[in-house]
Amino acid sequence: MLSAFWGHASAIAIASPIVSIVGFRGDRTTIRRPTYGEMKFVEVVEKQREMPTFPQSFPMNGGDGPHSYIHNSSYQKVAIDGAKERTREAILEKLDLELLNRNSDANILRIADFGCSIGPNTFDVVQNIIDTVKQKHLKKETHIGAPLEFQVCFNDQPNNDFNTLFRTQPLFSRREYLSVGVPGSFHGRVLPRNSLHIGHTSYTLHWLSTIPQHVCDKESPALNKSYIQCNNLVDEVTKAYKIQFKKDIGGFLEARAEELVSGGLMILSGQCLPDGIPKALTWQGVVIDMIGECLMDMAKLGITSKEKIELFSLPTYIPHISEFKANIEQNENFKIETMEEISHPMDYMPLTNDFITSMFRAILNTIIEKHFGDGVVDELFDRLAKKLDKYPINFRRCKKYVNYFIVLKRK
Repeated sequence: MLSAFWGHASAIAIASPIVSIVGFRGDRTTIRRPTYGEMKFVEVVEKQREMPTFPQSFPMNGGDGPHSYIHNSSYQKVAIDGAKERTREAILEKLDLELLNRNSDANILRIADFGCSIGPNTFDVVQNIIDTVKQKHLKKETHIGAPLEFQVCFNDQPNNDFNTLFRTQPLFSRREYLSVGVPGSFHGRVLPRNSLHIGHTSYTLHWLSTIPQHVCDKESPALNKSYIQCNNLVDEVTKAYKIQFKKDIGGFLEARAEELVSGGLMILSGQCLPDGIPKALTWQGVVIDMIGECLMDMAKLGITSKEKIELFSLPTYIPHISEFKANIEQNENFKIETMEEISHPMDYMPLTNDFITSMFRAILNTIIEKHFGDGVVDELFDRLAKKLDKYPINFRRCKKYVNYFIVLKRK
């Protein structure tokens, strides 16, 4: 029984052979070794996961320094805030709290944020969901019975900075819900079957489980030697990325279908390309191509090598909106409750060069450092800042992403 394991723990790392139970009492943090029974539950979770992990994974830049994701994720925060009211409406209208009695062993509602990174955005998302469920629960309390409790699973890659995540968790939230750190790739199952009531992910599904086959193969026509991303300008490269994305979004949805109880909700938000528009024409695509140009400039100076650049391609893919919708609709485990296009509040304002440089450094720092080695990142983003000053982004001419908001209900 899940509720027997969670006890009063506020953070549990369940991917390690040695697990620590972290509890909070006031301002004090206590860490203890788990009991035999708790370890047996972890063993069950490990066996049930059947979870593929990345050969290499590249989370957002950790810590809380000036280049960290925690201080450079306001673009994502604004988008998440823009979807808050839609999330509230979806829960109030679509979530059936009676499923707690039908599909659970206790009056516990379990929430998961997939691709949580290191906050603070994930905490805002979770709190909005909990506040809305509480509002709905109060209206039906006479029918439900016992007070409702919440468990929240924060999921991201194993080398995500979970220490910073839980260290920066708001104190008040520790009294609102019990927290669990769940390391692992969301392209596979990371939670027990039929254990989840509300799943959420925002601005994560463009990350692939791996760089597509052949994109870094020197003998392949799909070798992406001219660019460090899929910008839709090379047909063979685009095809390889499209195949990998179809596989990964399918794996994501299949995994969530196993984890969610019948009637559970999966809330998705993110970005796509307008049909017929290549990523190269968006401001985001322009910036990443600029980063590639900066790397080539560094290769000419011997700071890195052209060969290394030709073998480097980002494991990200922005699908076209019709392509994305088709992949969602193909999964028969879910009923589509909501599928709409929304605007990003920052789409219509020019961003400063410092903002752009800091945001992309927080996102790409880890993967660039891993491939090119220490000492490259500072030089690279100094060069990007100078290039942006010399060639400012023309936001009026650039095409804009399509932002989506989707609510799926498990059949």
